[in-house]
Amino acid sequence: MRPSALERWDEIAERLRGRRPALFLDYDGTLSPIAPRPDLAVLPAETREVLRRLAGRFPVVIVSGRGREDVAALVALSGLAYAGSHGYDIAGPGSLRLEVGEGIPEKIDRAAERLRRDLGGIEGVLVEPKRFAISIHFRLADERRLPEIERAVDAAAAAEPGLRKAHGKKLFELRPDLDWGKGKALLWLLQALDLDHPGTLPFYIGDDLTDEDAFRALQGRGIGILVA
Repeated sequence: MRPSALERWDEIAERLRGRRPALFLDYDGTLSPIAPRPDLAVLPAETREVLRRLAGRFPVVIVSGRGREDVAALVALSGLAYAGSHGYDIAGPGSLRLEVGEGIPEKIDRAAERLRRDLGGIEGVLVEPKRFAISIHFRLADERRLPEIERAVDAAAAAEPGLRKAHGKKLFELRPDLDWGKGKALLWLLQALDLDHPGTLPFYIGDDLTDEDAFRALQGRGIGILVA
């Protein structure tokens, strides 16, 4: 069992002594409740207000599997940096900008078209394309159809070399088959935002399998907190 951050707050406070926190936050299941469909995962107004106040004091970055423009619209706060599609698409104040994966959006478009065709007859399946990934949600589908859904995802990945299948909470995902993800995006952001120094203590807070990559990247550098 992982230790509770609240139970170890004295230890965290000691590590923070004389340092400035930098907050890296997942969206779904962390800032917003998990919802049956992505469009229902709305940021509570009180959470947005807390984020606004925090961003006035510390660096705040949203790191999400959602498309960057999608999560930025949901959070609706300027002055923050947003890393979408698990860190493949990053933008923020000033000239902060990074896209990883040349040619990937075209592959995503073709794979999404195929998946809509192959999965369109299965009730409860939602194909959600983003610029650098596709999420195939099956939370509302009959679990007996799961093998059929996964076969269609595998076929779409095989048809587009350069994409690979990954897993999340009640979803499959097609992502670029590159050595990149939330962990490397987090390290890039620390450098780009001039936060990679002893005066800053970075925190990463997330709830999903994809966040484990960021937790590993912060080992020895900061604090990872799993929302359970």
